[in-house]
This record gives sequence, C-alpha cells and structure tokens, in this order.
Amino acid sequence: MAINLNSSRFLLSPVLKFPPPLLLPPKFISSRPKIPRLGFRFRRFSCYGAAGVERSRLMEGPVTVKEKIDLTEKEEKIFKRLLDVLKHFELETQLRVAGGWVRDKLLDKDCYDIDIALDNMLGREFCDKVNEYLQCAGEEQQGVAVIQSNPDQSKHLETARMRIYDTWIDFVNLRSETYVENSRIPTMKFGTAMEDAFRRDLTINSLFYNINTNSVEDFTRRGLRDLKNGYIATPLPPKSTFLDDPLRVLRAIRFGARFAFELDEELKKAASDEEVKTALADKISRERIGHEVDLMISGNHPVKAMAYICDLQLFFTVFILPDNPQPEVFEGCDRMSKALVIAGMSSDRLYFYGTLFLPLRNMVYIDRKSKKIPVTSYIFKNSLKLKNSDAEMVVSLHAACERFISLIPLLEANRDSEVKFELEDEYLDISPISRMRVLAGLLLRQIKDFWRVSLLMSTLIYPTDDHSYDSNGHLAPDHREIFLKVESTITELGLDKVWELKPLLDGKAIMGVLQLKTGGPLVKEWQDRVVKWQLAHPESTAEECLDWMRESQAKRTKLDCS
Repeated sequence: MAINLNSSRFLLSPVLKFPPPLLLPPKFISSRPKIPRLGFRFRRFSCYGAAGVERSRLMEGPVTVKEKIDLTEKEEKIFKRLLDVLKHFELETQLRVAGGWVRDKLLDKDCYDIDIALDNMLGREFCDKVNEYLQCAGEEQQGVAVIQSNPDQSKHLETARMRIYDTWIDFVNLRSETYVENSRIPTMKFGTAMEDAFRRDLTINSLFYNINTNSVEDFTRRGLRDLKNGYIATPLPPKSTFLDDPLRVLRAIRFGARFAFELDEELKKAASDEEVKTALADKISRERIGHEVDLMISGNHPVKAMAYICDLQLFFTVFILPDNPQPEVFEGCDRMSKALVIAGMSSDRLYFYGTLFLPLRNMVYIDRKSKKIPVTSYIFKNSLKLKNSDAEMVVSLHAACERFISLIPLLEANRDSEVKFELEDEYLDISPISRMRVLAGLLLRQIKDFWRVSLLMSTLIYPTDDHSYDSNGHLAPDHREIFLKVESTITELGLDKVWELKPLLDGKAIMGVLQLKTGGPLVKEWQDRVVKWQLAHPESTAEECLDWMRESQAKRTKLDCS
C-alpha cells in the first residue's frame, strides 16, 4: 500500500468533521530485533564554529523516514503481554503508543520511553488488570505508581506507571482539552484518538502506533508528511495553540533544533506575536522556561535553538533582565548574542551560556542589600531558575575572559610586549619573558580546564581589524589566528595543566625560613610568592627555591635594619 506523504495540507472544517487517519498497515511493521551498534564519537575542541553543522541537514533535503517500525525483541514481548491482557479479560480497549516513541522509531532513532494511551479506561485501571492477569498466570505482580496531574509541570492528567519485562511503561487515557482565558491549565476529559492527536503540541508528536492493529495512525494527516519534510507545525492554528499553552513555543523551538527541522512560517509569526510573548512571560513559570532552555542548550543543536529564539524576538522574553541594569542594555544586544554563539562552538553547556551572555558581561544591577550583582547571575538565578554554581562558573568565565584580553598581546607575540604588567612584589625580579609565563600561569591556575573556553570567548570580542564573521558564522580569520597562536604559546610554555603544579615549598618549609612557630597571613603571602617564582623558574628545584627565599629574606632584614 503506497502512501503519499506529500498530499495537500489538511484544513479543519468549521464543524470539525475529521477524515480518517492515514495508516501504515501491518505489513509495514516489523518485529525483527535491532542489532545494537556500539561506538564512540569524539568531539574535538575547535574555534571554527558550529553553524556549518547546523545547516548540514537542510542541505541534504527531505528526512529519511522509515516505511515500517522495527520492534525490538523486548518491545515485541511487552506488546504481546498487553494484548494477552486484553484477550484474557475480553476488553475492547485500543492500546496506542503515543508521541515521541512513534516519531523516533520512524526516524530510526533509539527510544526507550513508551507511553501508552487508552481509549476507554484510566491508566491505573488498566494496570490493575495487568496485575490480575499476572496473578492468574502465577507470575509476580508489579507495583503501580500513580502520578497525579501537575499542571505546573505540564502534567495535565493522571498517569499510571508500572514495569513490564523490566521496562517502565506509562499508561494514560486519551483526552481532549478545553482552555479558559488567562490560563494554560486545561479542563480535561476522555476523548477520541482524533481529539487527542489534534490537542498535541506538534504534528510530528501526534502520531500513534496502534498495538491492536499493528499500524501507525496519522489522525492529523500531517504528522508523517511533516516528519518526512523536516517541518515543525502545530495540528491546530499556531496562535491559538500557543495562547492555550505558551510553553509550546519553546517546545516547538526545542524540537526544531533537536532534529534540525524548519519552523512553519505561520508558527514563526505566531511565536513572535506580542500577545503570545506576553502570555509566555506571564503564564509560564520561570522553572519551566529554564528547563526548556537547558534542554535546548544541552541538546545536539544549541546554536540553532538560540538562533530561533533571537530571530523570533524572544530573547528578552526568555532571558528576563533585572530592572535598571548598569549600563543600560544596548540596541542589538540579542543579535550580538546570536552572532557570538554562531561564531563560537557548542561542545560545552556552560561555555555556551557564557558565550550567549557575553554582551551582558559588564552589566550589573543593585540588589536589595545595595550590592552590585552581575546581570548574568540574575538570569541564571531568577530568569531561568538554574543552579547557583552554574551562575558562578559563567561569571568566572567572563572575568577570566576580560583578563585574557589583556594578556593576548603578550601571548600572541610570544615575546616581551609594550604592554606592561606589574606583579607588585618587591621580592620578585622577573624577566619580561618570564613575566608572561607567570601572568598566564596564574590565570590558568584559576580557571583550570576551562582555559581554552575562556580564551575562545575572549577572541570572539578581542578588537581586531576584522570584526566580521563569514557566511557560515565561523570566526573571522584574525580571530582564528589569534586563538591558535595563543593556544600554541601556552602549550609551548608548558602551562597546560599548570593548575596541577605543586608548590616547591610547603607551609612548614616557609615557616622554617621565616623562623615562625605558627602560620598566618605572612605564610600565605610567601606561598603565593613561591608559586610565582616557580612559574618564572620552571626548571628549578626545591633547594634552589629555598636559597632564593633565604637570600630574599636576608636582603629584606638588612634593609629594615639600615
């Protein structure tokens, strides 16, 4: 049976007379088990950007969608067990696997989340039937976890969960939704499979796999086509869909980025509508927004996700800033953020956040205790409700980035520079070339494994003759050259992993030279001084360090006496 997945767009009639769904019949479903594929994918640190990867799928044309769903051996056993329950109790219930599992199976992607929708009973009622069957068969009954509805977490209906053949399965009834004004929490009731499909967020998430008939069902008549064409659209008009539940705006962006799919033009228009943006800001909790954003940035295409957010003018709706930041937010701040993440790389979550918020790195606000707090910290803690440790790391990366900018003239040339740095220590007499090693070493000891991340961020904003990025969003040649030169210099100086360097003298040895019985601030000063001396003299021994310290202390004592 041939199915045309490129049929004309299906429009709802005023009285909602739904046509029958498109079906993939039983002969298109295979129970042949998959052979697991093992392997590793290494991601090399690069300064050449991720935009080319983001665009690669779009250049390939239509998405490869399988004509049949391959069931694993375990899935086949699970579904047979469920059908045995229906047969044993002579139930007329239709069992349908909903949403993501069907989508991912058709895309030939692994999926382990099986959510089953029931047409005539609650999930916990069916789980009870499963346990009755197990008891009759002399098998061990399984515990049933009932997850109550939680609208704030987008759980609008009770869900029952139980293990079948060591796999957790979620059971929920088919439903229809009715939204009231100024609320994203719908009134739920039993519905048909057609109603359930049309109330879902996206057409590619509205597909069902009917276990009873062994077939894929496309009630919107668009799910399969949009999946094949790499298209993100809503089953119903997008603006009303988003006003009902504004969180769907971010879900559309996340799935578009996750699969490198294109957003429907009407969907984009609705997402950037002022009424929808206001609803997103007012009706959705910051925790939910932060969770969606974190999923985007932790995903495989964070650049595409953030580009969508900026292009749809959602940046300041998603990343809410405090009142009266100092200095004020400049025009085009969101566009600069987009350009920076395209120009950079996306292999590390915190690096990506750091690059995204680079234009805000020097902005602060005054909190209730009259303290100056970085705006970036506010976004993490208040706008996205993410961890304090994430905020602290990104703020530290920004600070290190500023210091790297001042060091680049030294490190890029790998020689003494007209730029002068004072180490502010009368005990240290360090040559210009050693001064460069000391300053870079101290910085790397602070930021440790993130030094390349901080260096790359600094090259993105380092002033050069060429401030532009090429058509693929890659770093301009001057920026690439700076990064590679500085990285090479740091490596040649033996500073990679310098934070693992152990001081030649410990506190006890320092106290011995100073003739002190207890520690204190003076010992800490000398410990820091020893590290600087050691960075300036990488080949020296502990005995040579002691000789330098004794000599320095003797000179200081003589000077004090005179």
